[in-house]
Amino acid sequence: MDPRFRIPLSPVAHDAAVVQGDGFRITVLTSGLLRIEWAADDGFEDRASTFALHRDLPVPQFRVVNGAEVLEVVTERLHLTYDRRRPSASGLQVDVGGGITSWHSTWRFGDPDASLHGTARTLDLVDGRTPLGPGVVARGGIAVLDDSDSFLLTDDGWVAVRPEGDRIDLYVFAYGHDFAGALAAFTAVSGPQPLLPRWALGNWWSRYHRYSADDYLALLDRFDREGVRFSVAVIDMDWHRVDSVPPESGSGWTGYSWERTLFPDPEGFLADLHARGLQVTLNVHPADGVRAFEDAYASMARALGRDPEEGLPIAFDITDPAFLEAYFAVLHHPLEDEGVDFWWLDWQQGPYSRIAGIDPLWMLNHFHFLDSGREERRPLTFSRYAGPGSHRYPVGFSGDTVISWASLAFQPEFTATAANIGYGWWSHDIGGHLWGVRDDELALRWVQLGVWSPILRLHSSNNPFLAKEPWAFPAEARAAIDEALRLRVRLVPYLHTMNRRAAEEGVPLVLPLYYDAPGEPAAYASPTVFRFGSELVVAPITTPRDPVTLQGAVTAWLPPGTWIDIATAIVHEGGRTIRLHRDDTGVPALLRSGGILPLAAEHETDAAANPAHLEVLVAPGADGAFTLVEDDGTGTLPAVPTVRTPIRWDQASGTLSVSPTEGPSGIVPETRTWTITVLGLPASTAVMVDGEAQGSTSDRVRVTVTRATTAAFSVSVGADPRPATQEVRERIFALLNAAQHPYEAKAALLNTATAPRSAAARIAELQALDPPEALLSALTELLTAL
Repeated sequence: MDPRFRIPLSPVAHDAAVVQGDGFRITVLTSGLLRIEWAADDGFEDRASTFALHRDLPVPQFRVVNGAEVLEVVTERLHLTYDRRRPSASGLQVDVGGGITSWHSTWRFGDPDASLHGTARTLDLVDGRTPLGPGVVARGGIAVLDDSDSFLLTDDGWVAVRPEGDRIDLYVFAYGHDFAGALAAFTAVSGPQPLLPRWALGNWWSRYHRYSADDYLALLDRFDREGVRFSVAVIDMDWHRVDSVPPESGSGWTGYSWERTLFPDPEGFLADLHARGLQVTLNVHPADGVRAFEDAYASMARALGRDPEEGLPIAFDITDPAFLEAYFAVLHHPLEDEGVDFWWLDWQQGPYSRIAGIDPLWMLNHFHFLDSGREERRPLTFSRYAGPGSHRYPVGFSGDTVISWASLAFQPEFTATAANIGYGWWSHDIGGHLWGVRDDELALRWVQLGVWSPILRLHSSNNPFLAKEPWAFPAEARAAIDEALRLRVRLVPYLHTMNRRAAEEGVPLVLPLYYDAPGEPAAYASPTVFRFGSELVVAPITTPRDPVTLQGAVTAWLPPGTWIDIATAIVHEGGRTIRLHRDDTGVPALLRSGGILPLAAEHETDAAANPAHLEVLVAPGADGAFTLVEDDGTGTLPAVPTVRTPIRWDQASGTLSVSPTEGPSGIVPETRTWTITVLGLPASTAVMVDGEAQGSTSDRVRVTVTRATTAAFSVSVGADPRPATQEVRERIFALLNAAQHPYEAKAALLNTATAPRSAAARIAELQALDPPEALLSALTELLTAL
């Protein structure tokens, strides 16, 4: 195989980590991770699998007790007991230490999956929930991945199936409630998430629609005039011949030849997209192979030693190395030379190939990703999930989702839970793909979820009524969708720093709340609420708004500490479950006390660029630190030219300090403008920049300074500032003013809610007034805010 298909492998564990006997082999990979093999013929597998690339890990301390009846292996985290026979529920068990529970901290062979789950291959045609595969973290402390049926990777870059016979190959993760430790062990064995290109973190435009080149460019120009920028142009299958395919050749589902009636100058079209600052991906359904009408047919036939004059179809066979090489060299590389940046692999034909046990989806993901990284490019592909190990091949395409509130409600949980199998870069069809009914509020809430998703990609089916352009919606929804798409671009400095964290530390961008508090039952009861990077908790609204308050609501458990909504500056005490309410302009995105959130300034609309103007949001109340990470877009880790800017918040002095950049010159602007916004303080708060008094520039505590990026500066707002919700009375009035409720009743509610009594007394009296439940709940949120 070509060297580009050979990846670093270290699949053979150190002898000192192995305990072996007749028919069994136990490898102590880490203090909390065991590999347990059974092979009746003692034919144990030392080749890498699609999941396990690296087993040659530092040998942890462990003790072996060879008893007459059972073998015991003991580490600081686990205790294995085994009768040395073919694994059975009575003969093989693992106990986890730490007193996780009184009854669920033992795994016996054959137990059903008790993990907190991972993810699924696709959401195709799913309306609501779908079953999820296993993950490596468990509430009871032990999770198991069965690798017995995966196929293998060979040293030359190719694949192989496992030998037949009575074989078992399990990985037992016994990390208790150290969920981060379990993920770290998973990454150590399976490899890291790659670093995404920065531009992938902006907005993606996609629609299954028969665009012409002129149509597509005009659409992007309209977006530009509207002040909404995209960084990725997705061209669905109508880029290639569909309706013009000769009837004798079958359907136009698969294609590699431009539809010249729509795209008469493909190279010029792609150049025009690049000139507008977009990267381009084309959809491909490869299952039908290559047929005689294709532009590349003759070259493909000759590459495979066939006579082009025969005109026989060339079957898709990803298990044939010669076909694979020609598939890239003949079909894809010439299109990439024209300007295609990466490929949308839309494989929908199941896990079967010509060789039993080899999944064509995994093969496409693996080899496309490696091929895209040739010539030292930062690799990327776009495809469905193909099982454990798929985190190495971002971005994930979750498939053709049904348009419904049930589908929207499941997606936050689906995205967060994927972290349990290391899969951090799902891209959903934002707004849903097909069926359903028109619901402008549903579309808006889906776009708002997209802002806080790993990838924001608008998409829909080829129904003419399924438009996702903001101007296709009424004014209220249109304005909110516009603002959501603009906010996504502003988030890219933060997102790219988290992108780097994911690649270097193995921590996905989106995490379930229980990673913060695995022993807290309430953390498991808010599955739609999630951590978004190191600084934020996001609570998407996934149900229709209340007809009285005109607000959506979500029940969220907040981790301990103080949390400030970055849009409303409402301050909440954490460590409790709360009902949060928001109008159509946004969803709760809460910055932890001590949190530092770097954003691009509003006019910085190029997601691929390191901005010259940043805004930094600060949540006072505790010390905090954040290091902004930027690069020049070249290379792959660890060889990525990088600049780091340390930012620190000192609570005692109320000072934000921005340090000089660290790293090579030429990557970030020499001079940068910084807008510093401190949330939750009165607008009258005195502000000092480098010790000199400055006036705040808005109704928030906000100041703007310009400095060389090699220079340090500080912004101070006074000693030990404590955040509090400002203008509570005005907020209560605005809530009641918008409420669709009798005027006299609203006046009574206002008088009670703003009376000079304790919050508890006011809430009790409000309950006695018997307002609608949603209105009482929204008032209670404001009255219990800090």
